[in-house]
Amino acid sequence: MPTDLPMTGPLIGRGDELASLIAGALDPTSPGAVLLSGDAGVGKTRLLYELRQHATSSGWRALVGHCLDFGDTPLPFLPFGEVFARLEGDSPELADVVAQDHPPVTWLMPGRRLPDVHGSDGRRVDRTELFEAVHATLDHLGRTTPLLLVVEDVHWADQSTRELLSFLFARRFSTRVSLVVSYRSDDLHRRHPLRASAAEWTRAPGVRRIALTPLANSDVRILVRSLHPGSLRERDLQLLVERSEGNAFFAEELVAATGTGSGALPDDLADLLLLRLDQLEDSARLVVRVASVAGRRVAHELLARVVGLEEVTLDEALRAAVERNVLVATGSDNYAFRHALLAEAVYDDLLPGERVRLHAAYVDALLDGELVGSAGEVARHARAAHDTPVAIRMSIRAGDEAMAVAGPVEASRHYEVALELIANVEVMAPGTEPIDVVDLTVRASEASSAAGHPHRAMAIIEDRLRRTPDGSPGRVLLLVALAQAALQSDSSVDPLALTTEALQLVPDQPRTPLRARVLTVHAHANADRDRDDDAARWGAQALALARDLQLADLEADAAMTLARLEERTGDPEESRTALERIVGEARAAGDGAAELRALMHLGGLHLEQGALSVALDHFRSGSERAHTIGRPWAPYGLDARMMAGIVAYQCGDWAEADRIADVSGQAPPAMAEAALSAVGMATAAGRGDERALGVLPYVRPWWRRDGLIAILSGAAAIDLHGDRGDLDAALASYEEVVSTVGALWQLADFQAVIRLSGLVLGQLASAAPRSSGAERVELSRRGDDLVAAAGRAAALSGRRVKTRGPEGAAWISRVRAEQLRLRWLTGVEPPSEEDLVSQWQECVYAFTRYPHAFELARSQARLAAALSAAGRTVEARPHVDAARATAKRLDARPLATELRSLGAIGQVHRQLASRLDEALTPREREILELVAQGRSNREIGGQLYISSKTASVHVSNILAKLGAGGRTEAAAIARRRGLLSR
Repeated sequence: MPTDLPMTGPLIGRGDELASLIAGALDPTSPGAVLLSGDAGVGKTRLLYELRQHATSSGWRALVGHCLDFGDTPLPFLPFGEVFARLEGDSPELADVVAQDHPPVTWLMPGRRLPDVHGSDGRRVDRTELFEAVHATLDHLGRTTPLLLVVEDVHWADQSTRELLSFLFARRFSTRVSLVVSYRSDDLHRRHPLRASAAEWTRAPGVRRIALTPLANSDVRILVRSLHPGSLRERDLQLLVERSEGNAFFAEELVAATGTGSGALPDDLADLLLLRLDQLEDSARLVVRVASVAGRRVAHELLARVVGLEEVTLDEALRAAVERNVLVATGSDNYAFRHALLAEAVYDDLLPGERVRLHAAYVDALLDGELVGSAGEVARHARAAHDTPVAIRMSIRAGDEAMAVAGPVEASRHYEVALELIANVEVMAPGTEPIDVVDLTVRASEASSAAGHPHRAMAIIEDRLRRTPDGSPGRVLLLVALAQAALQSDSSVDPLALTTEALQLVPDQPRTPLRARVLTVHAHANADRDRDDDAARWGAQALALARDLQLADLEADAAMTLARLEERTGDPEESRTALERIVGEARAAGDGAAELRALMHLGGLHLEQGALSVALDHFRSGSERAHTIGRPWAPYGLDARMMAGIVAYQCGDWAEADRIADVSGQAPPAMAEAALSAVGMATAAGRGDERALGVLPYVRPWWRRDGLIAILSGAAAIDLHGDRGDLDAALASYEEVVSTVGALWQLADFQAVIRLSGLVLGQLASAAPRSSGAERVELSRRGDDLVAAAGRAAALSGRRVKTRGPEGAAWISRVRAEQLRLRWLTGVEPPSEEDLVSQWQECVYAFTRYPHAFELARSQARLAAALSAAGRTVEARPHVDAARATAKRLDARPLATELRSLGAIGQVHRQLASRLDEALTPREREILELVAQGRSNREIGGQLYISSKTASVHVSNILAKLGAGGRTEAAAIARRRGLLSR
């Protein structure tokens, strides 16, 4: 792309290179020369465009010439012809002077070029004279205005152009002339004529060489985001970054193709990449095509076995591919494509029959016993070669290998491929060992769950269970596996019904590991349905059997179920002791999965007791352990990370919460990304960052799959909508969350309804002062509905636990306080000042016991408003100060705005006798607006968070200053004088 064409968008990731380029080319005291190199598409043209823009804005004249690919018939001096043609077009008078002073240059001016190659005196133009004339002309141009000469793409330059550039690099200019030359480094094979020229130019004095390397991944991410401003999943973004390999052009083409729904390379990009293949001889092209079937990399011995060329011919072909920068040698006996996209382009260019034959050749080579290849590698080739029996066996082996090295994502893919292929059982070769499909299904489900796809894990089991008759030997395994998956995710599947059926199918005797597993999961399922007595009974049986059979993992699971029951029955200390013992034993045994689960439960126990910092430590440890064992997105692993983010938010460490929620470069599954996005929405709502509403369309579809995602992001949406004044949207978010989660959990009055109701009540109360009388009545009615919903949820949760935790108690108190605040501000059945203050004091105390930093500060701000309304402004001051300090530390802008609306609480107001000559203060103007609307002193006080007495004093001051005998006259005078805003 020519540098003189306009380019939009910011320059990304090239700040240092641009600074070096400017320093080398545009030094006003000593202009120099720069040789700029880099792969095709890496960003040379954009960098030169920025250089040109900087030069022209600094008063330089910029002239640009381009070399073009004309194959074997290049035009001599093409870029210089372009330069002087542009000079002739832009400055004809200056061109006349140049032509008169340096006649040979006219040979490079299309409008003045003679019909033959002779000079004006009839002599043939001598190259030396031409070179001298070009140099002198450039020197002449730099005499009055600094000159920047840019020659692009000299890898395509003809010999005459290269020689002229060598002359210009070697000769210094006496005026301010800078020369910048660019070329593609990946086009310079060993015999390329520019290699010698570039080496010569670099040795010239004053020449700086700048080699553009690929963009950093972080810069490619920014580039992709700028090219694709819409919603883009982190996994898709990460894939684009990886495939681009730091090449800006690749990134642009891949982003442009994202809307096609195809994973194939864009045609333009494929054509560009395949140009390199076309430059090779037949044998080299064959080698590259065979190598592309292997993927990005291939071992020399394996490639030699498959390609079938003579050793000398193969070496020559490989050397040509390496010299042409198609392949690169890696290590002692391996080759890799210079770009992964080049491997894709070559592979896609193969004919279908070629692909099948070559994949089959790879299978034969890898299975003959002489070469070493992974099971996954053999499985991929076998599947593409339609060798189904081999593909099935090797896919299963590859899945087992992946799980052994903590690679559940890869394992789930291999297992599912095997299940897909094995659907046709007739394909298995006679005499081969039969495959246990039920066992394979369970392994595939477990791998999918560990990879962070719990709902897919359930679907895999459900599909096999539908095709498994009652009484089949493997049915019990499927029932237990499905129950376990259901217990780890939100779904309509009833795990207790599944384990009850499984228990009936497994006899008491003999005492088997299968019986122990069924008992363990059955105890968990009973606890999940709040059948605590049954859960304790089955859990004790499971624990005893697991110990007798020395099944450490099942023993840990059963013990955790019993420990959680201890907490629910009112003995959290016994539960804590048991869980800490399980963590220690699991750690000693190297059972990372059991350790992770126990840490998660420990964190939940401390959170329920209000020990937020201790809970945060356990959740962090759990998240770190999940990462260590390769299951960061699995149930418990993702839960631990999500809860760590939530608790960090509650502790007031919003930077840590944001760090936990950030999935940049991690490529999480879609649900995991939505879950952590919901955590990020919480801090964004606290800061009043309305951009977080843009995340909602991506997160909302997961509300029907995960209740916690719905509750967390829905709560954020309530505040984000409410703080911007969109009360209808806030109410709609509340109703959608409650109905969606209620249906998902089959429980309309779930505990989080209390918190959600409290948040909406707060928004209703904040909207009351700007509402009409009829609207305030409706706000009060809606508030009563919310209080009733919260009451039902509180009653139900109170029946499920022996002792209510401090978080639940805090939100129940908050609902009551917000209800009174709403009544006070709407004037509908308003409470007394004493009751209002008392309830908010109780709320602040409750959030002191459960130290949710942001909600404590909000409660303090509203207590201060209640105290002020009661005329107790001195008492209000410490609460205002504390809330303001928190708002400042957290950058909680909506809270800071709410605090500013309280005014200067605690200051003494004084009344003057004669005020006719005084102007109204801003506060008095605000009150005058309300007086003109017919508001009473009580209503004014409620809206402005001041006492009725203080409002009365302000009104008296206004009447005195306006010389009015009453409120009606004051309103009339204000309208007449234009003191009202409407």
